Amino acid sequence: MAETFSPDDLPLEKPARYREVEAMIASVVAGETSHTARYATAVSLLVQAFGPRFFWTGFYVVDPFKPTELVVGPYQGTLGCLRIPFGRGVCGAAAASGQTQLVKDVHAFPGHIACDSRSNSEIVVPVYDASGALAAVLDVDSTELAAFDEEDQVGLESICGILLRG
Repeated sequence: MAETFSPDDLPLEKPARYREVEAMIASVVAGETSHTARYATAVSLLVQAFGPRFFWTGFYVVDPFKPTELVVGPYQGTLGCLRIPFGRGVCGAAAASGQTQLVKDVHAFPGHIACDSRSNSEIVVPVYDASGALAAVLDVDSTELAAFDEEDQVGLESICGILLRG
């Protein structure tokens, strides 16, 4: 069921804004079994809530036929890279390590993959399915240097933690 959403109704404080967005995502996707629908909903609400700071926002999904590669999933922004091997770039590092990657300057990140040269900072958060297996990574890029901080990490990790559950 679609719900009315206005970013103007969200709190200005970043942690509270993340909590509200998480609650909205959980409400909208409750009972939905499609991972694609859940990812698309999360992307839409995150982009609306955080605006232009979220220059590229989307999911790279573990390819079931090539389980050491990520393939682009639902996203909003400029053209994304189609495939990313585990261990390559920020997304591949998050997939290989299972840890969030918070990168203040992507141009200083060894092996960074420049899908769009306007991206300057990035945060990538692993997404696990109900069995604990890596299902995808959430990738958020910004044109600003150091656009993301620990508050973003906590908020996005919490959202990713509930995304494929319930």
